Amino acid sequence: LPHGLEGQGPDHSSARPERFLQMCAENNMTVANCTTPANYFHLLRRQALSTSQRPLIIMTPKSLLRHKAAVSSVAEFTHGRFFPVLDDPGIGSKALNRESVERVLLCSGKVAYDLGAEREKRGAGEIALLRVEQLYPLPAGEINDLLSTFPNATDVVWVQEEPANMGAWPFMAVHLPEHLADGRQLRRVSRDAAASPATGSHSVHDREQEELVVDAFSGLHD
Repeated sequence: LPHGLEGQGPDHSSARPERFLQMCAENNMTVANCTTPANYFHLLRRQALSTSQRPLIIMTPKSLLRHKAAVSSVAEFTHGRFFPVLDDPGIGSKALNRESVERVLLCSGKVAYDLGAEREKRGAGEIALLRVEQLYPLPAGEINDLLSTFPNATDVVWVQEEPANMGAWPFMAVHLPEHLADGRQLRRVSRDAAASPATGSHSVHDREQEELVVDAFSGLHD
């Protein structure tokens, strides 16, 4: 289903993931929003080979079709697998190591690339970015396993471009906190709650998106 706030107005922005997630229970379906070609491929492959007949709902932003950063190597297709949660690709570089991380941004979908670009611009080595590719069944174990690799991260933030009453946040706000280890609290960065999925003005969209991304990085050593 086409999904992603790209400045094209309310009728071309949302596949209503919150409604699918509201219906999720007892492993009745899989809901995903992949950010890499290889992970998308392996998700489809897993679905085709699965012996359980369970619907697969995929949110697909159009802007990632030709995004220069949304690429995968041949090896990731031939030897990889589907990852419900993707680790930060910047870990291990000179600018980012696990011990220096103080805040972890959890997100799903194309906003990950906006956050990655902002971090690179700021040189914010104290912020890590984890991409939740599978929204349901909730990969709580995988999220906790990756969070545990950041021993000094006390701030865990769910970042989404959708309004607060839409997207994955209503589901995550209810189901994720109980699984977070070490007493970690979960907070949100998103657009304000709204009646419409998105603004009809491209300039307003750009301003909202910039404010959202900046908000995700604010408060640390400002």
